[in-house]
Amino acid sequence: MAPQASETVLLLARSAITAPPQKEMERLRRVLAARPGIREALFAFSEQGSPSLRQALDGLVAAGCTRLVILPMLIPAEPNFLAWLTRTLTRWRSKDERPWPVVEVAPLLPDETSIAALLDGALAGGRAELALTSAKSAPDGSLVPAQKRRVLVCMGGPCNVAGAEVIWGHFRNEQERLSLRTSGDGCMSAKTSCLGPCNLAPVVQVWPEGTYYGGVDEAAVDRIIAGHILGGQPVEDLAYEPTGKKQFLRAPEV
Repeated sequence: MAPQASETVLLLARSAITAPPQKEMERLRRVLAARPGIREALFAFSEQGSPSLRQALDGLVAAGCTRLVILPMLIPAEPNFLAWLTRTLTRWRSKDERPWPVVEVAPLLPDETSIAALLDGALAGGRAELALTSAKSAPDGSLVPAQKRRVLVCMGGPCNVAGAEVIWGHFRNEQERLSLRTSGDGCMSAKTSCLGPCNLAPVVQVWPEGTYYGGVDEAAVDRIIAGHILGGQPVEDLAYEPTGKKQFLRAPEV
């Protein structure tokens, strides 16, 4: 369906931690903005990168946007994309008293038609020959990280559906903003496969204590950073200790 004149379109990519991907997203945004029927075009990242999806939405809500079309730029398409996006936006919307736009999501790429057009365009365009060489160079050395803390963000199925990608992006952005790699004991972070307590999703684990945190959202990430990563003390009301018995997700404190 062709875009309506009143629609705003948001290009949503996964992450960008260097300047070239940011510049490419800006280029794509300009191309999209020039198309007929587009009122405004923006871009955002679901994981690490600026602006984050939440920052972009906050700006649109503040500006009084009434209709938003999200154009996902995920290849291959993520099976849980619509589930975690819906759950994440519902959570954000429930905590925001301002009027929100109607949000629609464009079809995920690729399908049989779109991937064929994408490939045809790529093969018909200009090609760059790589400058290959057989010369062998000495490998660069690497420093062993001195950081004492590790933050593991679970990317198992239930955690993905619960919005773990967004939680990961928020933590990585804060890690960069607060210089957590060099602050305090120093902290590194990583995505992991299933950490175990799936019904407590999204799950984050902090080492060396091995503390499990469940039902983590952005506010919880901020508290974990302040109290545990920088303060050295686990955040007790967010933590779940191994008891040998099944535990259930606690209602968040208000």
